[in-house]
Amino acid sequence: MVAFRSHDSTGRASGLLLRSVLYTLLAVGLMVLDKRYDQLGRIRRALSVVVYPIELAVTSPFEGWSWLRRSVTTRDTLRAENARLRAKLLEARFRLQRYAALEAANRRLRALRASTAGVAAKFLIGDIMDVDLDALRERVLVDKGAHDGVYVGQAVLDAHGVFGQVESVGERTCDVILVSDATSAIPVMINRTGLRTIAVGAGEPGRLELPYLPTTTDVVKGDLLVTSGLGGVYPEGYPVGTVLDVRLDTVRSLAVVDVQSAAAIDSSRELLFVWLTPASVRPAPAKTR
Repeated sequence: MVAFRSHDSTGRASGLLLRSVLYTLLAVGLMVLDKRYDQLGRIRRALSVVVYPIELAVTSPFEGWSWLRRSVTTRDTLRAENARLRAKLLEARFRLQRYAALEAANRRLRALRASTAGVAAKFLIGDIMDVDLDALRERVLVDKGAHDGVYVGQAVLDAHGVFGQVESVGERTCDVILVSDATSAIPVMINRTGLRTIAVGAGEPGRLELPYLPTTTDVVKGDLLVTSGLGGVYPEGYPVGTVLDVRLDTVRSLAVVDVQSAAAIDSSRELLFVWLTPASVRPAPAKTR
């Protein structure tokens, strides 16, 4: 029995050694062939076609998860960036609106100053604080008063024409009566013909009338009315309004003339108080006995 086991064991060892040598020689031979003649390249390529679906099935879940994570991250980043840009755009629009308002105010102030060239010895710009426009009263409250040298009866202009006259003065504020107030009257001249008359307020914002013209007066729609300079309040030649309509009152033999004020009664925000030069106004004519 011992001899049999020994012989069997020796035979197995000899068989394993032989197979190892053969496999080694085969492997070396295949490597030499592959290195020199690329004989196994076609086999590898064919096998890669077979293995590709397996590789794809194995790697797809990982690649899909990675893509999904990148997609979500990118989307969140884009949303955050979009929100940030929208906030900046909104802020820029707010700034642009403010700049536009400042530019408009600057233009109005320049127009006010330009309108007093050669007319005013001194001028002062005031802001309207409150508006009181109704059927019986047309006044505005302005943030300038006796402290600033404003006085009762002072001429008040805007960038377009005659706005009104100071009615009452406080220490820091004053009331300005509009040219369209029913109690307002201003000496005017028809610019086309030079005819002088009186324009009175119609009691409606921005509207005046010429109540003292006979039917034979040469006045037509579109005529410009300017201050005549009489009375020592307003300078000569300053715009008061434009004739809107001319009707004839045959009963009183007078012309009914409607006028639109030159001043922007409804939209002006800044007013100009003027101290006129002596040459810019004409004194009221002396009464003869």
